[in-house]
Amino acid sequence: MLTPRAETILKLIVEKYIERAVPVPSQSIADAPELRVSSATIRNEMARLEREGYITRAHPSAGSVPSDKGYRYYVESLKDVTLSDSEQRLISHLFHQVEKELENWLSLAATLLARQVHNMAVVTLPKSADCRFKHLELVSLQDNLALVVLVLHGVKVKQQLMLFDQAVAQPELTAIASRLSNAFSDLTSRQISAKARHLGPLEQQVASLVQKMMREEDEREYEAPYFEGLHFMLNQPEFAHSQRMLGLMELVEQRSLLKNIIPEGLESNRVQVIIGRENKEEAFHDYSVVISKYGVPDVAVGALGVLGPTRMPYWHAISTVGYLASILSKLMAGLYGKEAPEQEKF
Repeated sequence: MLTPRAETILKLIVEKYIERAVPVPSQSIADAPELRVSSATIRNEMARLEREGYITRAHPSAGSVPSDKGYRYYVESLKDVTLSDSEQRLISHLFHQVEKELENWLSLAATLLARQVHNMAVVTLPKSADCRFKHLELVSLQDNLALVVLVLHGVKVKQQLMLFDQAVAQPELTAIASRLSNAFSDLTSRQISAKARHLGPLEQQVASLVQKMMREEDEREYEAPYFEGLHFMLNQPEFAHSQRMLGLMELVEQRSLLKNIIPEGLESNRVQVIIGRENKEEAFHDYSVVISKYGVPDVAVGALGVLGPTRMPYWHAISTVGYLASILSKLMAGLYGKEAPEQEKF
């Protein structure tokens, strides 16, 4: 733990560097009203912060830049990380103005997050932990070819062609779909597997394909249809050099981007911050991620977050992500007729 004075100095360095994007000289710290000590004392404290890895300096007389460790200490010391009442009212009002559709909510959330934090916002579609069967339709296309239309809970529709070993007329397909819809209602793919053993040959063939479609849905990674604010990131001083900008564009274009910025074991309804080298992938060592899950546990859950350079306005990013996650959770709870979970404090 740092002393109160060292903690104040580190906080000032972090906040000044976030604001100005230039190394922070000791004189600007000495002028702060929070500190009433000599310049020599401040320089000694800054030297100690450097030795312990909280800041870096090109040479002893140079300005200070926070390290990942310094940012982490700063983030952990934040208190009362919530948006102001006026900001909350504005955001809530905007959500009430859009049509009551999931896609509109997610698009608005991404836009608001990017504009609030001036970095790149990422919002994924909600995904069920274990998808559940709702309804089945079989549509004859040719004598032995049918279209399988599988409806899952959470307004998910999957379609796939199925080739039978023999000709099957539409009336028989309709009867099979009706029997399976009644037998599999609200079941997961594992539960369907146990029931399918007692079915007839044609029904087993359809049930096998249904299970395969449901397993693929369960194994699907998060999808990210909403990326907003890339231009905000590119306007940051960190991307003044074309090489750094090209590196960022390559990360955005990679299909693995979302997988790499969403940490394993992301806790529900709690904002998580991953700073610089805390990211597993080396390509993300110059970036920070502020992220939270949203949705209704055991029904459908997505992720909402912001990606930016480690020089990020953490307080505003954390409070905005937390509030938007809370809003989306409440809206989805209403959609599914469930009770919204409480968003935990950071």
